[in-house]
Amino acid sequence: FQLYLQKMIILCIKLKDIRREAVIHGFIFKSGLFMLIAIGSDHAGFMLKEHIKSVLKEDGVVIKDIGTDSEESVDYPDFAYKVARAVSDADAELGILICSSGIGMSIAANKVKNIRAALCATPKLAEMSKLHNNANIVTLGADYISKNLAVDVIRKFLETPFSEAPRHIRRVNKISDIESKVNK
Repeated sequence: FQLYLQKMIILCIKLKDIRREAVIHGFIFKSGLFMLIAIGSDHAGFMLKEHIKSVLKEDGVVIKDIGTDSEESVDYPDFAYKVARAVSDADAELGILICSSGIGMSIAANKVKNIRAALCATPKLAEMSKLHNNANIVTLGADYISKNLAVDVIRKFLETPFSEAPRHIRRVNKISDIESKVNK
């Protein structure tokens, strides 16, 4: 059922028909969040990733786990790229990346076209990253945030919409213009 639900949500994302409250074959999302989230970590973020996954699943959020699958040493850019591509290609609405500091994941993810990854250590930073910058990936530093605070940050990130005030749209468009110029 989880795989079926993921495919339905991907279809809805690609059709630009996202609804915050939805019923799919009688399944109601408890939190009202109707989205597919791609999540990835390196070995340092693995345990926090697993905790966040379990909490979000209880909230009714559908998770696409990109990896890693253990605490065995891996290279964070590999997972940053995979999550960023899932978001960029509309295979996921938003992304979550976790490494030791959150910095490397943020840098790597921001190399992918149309990605605005933000390292957030508080719910307020998560809110502002979405509200003003329309961030589509949140990164966390597992060594610098508690499990409970990390969940609060993620929930705030997921529930906050982009403000769509003209000044914020203009600024995000300027970021996209820079990206286009650099990637020619």
